[in-house]
Amino acid sequence: MPRSEFGRELTVSAAPAQAWATLIDVPVLVSWISVLEQAEEHEHLARYSAVLLDRLGPFKLRADLAITLSDVRTEEHVTVHAEGEDRQVGSRLVVDATLDLAPSGDGGTTVRVAGVYEVSGKVAAMGGGTINKKAEKIIGEFFANAEKVLGAV
Repeated sequence: MPRSEFGRELTVSAAPAQAWATLIDVPVLVSWISVLEQAEEHEHLARYSAVLLDRLGPFKLRADLAITLSDVRTEEHVTVHAEGEDRQVGSRLVVDATLDLAPSGDGGTTVRVAGVYEVSGKVAAMGGGTINKKAEKIIGEFFANAEKVLGAV
């Protein structure tokens, strides 16, 4: 499956410092996504892990994800790379994303997330439409929780 792009923007009432503190807390973010669990911090603002558990068609996926943060600019920007493999199913997932925060005119924060993801192996045979729907669900969960925790504008 070719790489697919994603991106979304949300303005929240939380100030940039509060939004940043929440949005770089990887274990909290993992709790926002229904297919992720077991988040662990290995090195603050650098290395984390989580487990992806999901069913996609006939496949029951379990992939240990290695998550790395880089290009960290406090209260402004972070680059995220996550990758993992389910050896039993023979599938691999790679996500590269950026998180950008900017003050909004009302004291709140504009949150922008953009990136690409790629799924390869047997799961990719399910087709891009099925995988894209799953990705949209995950992105939707992230932004719904961000809006709930950080305050909708």
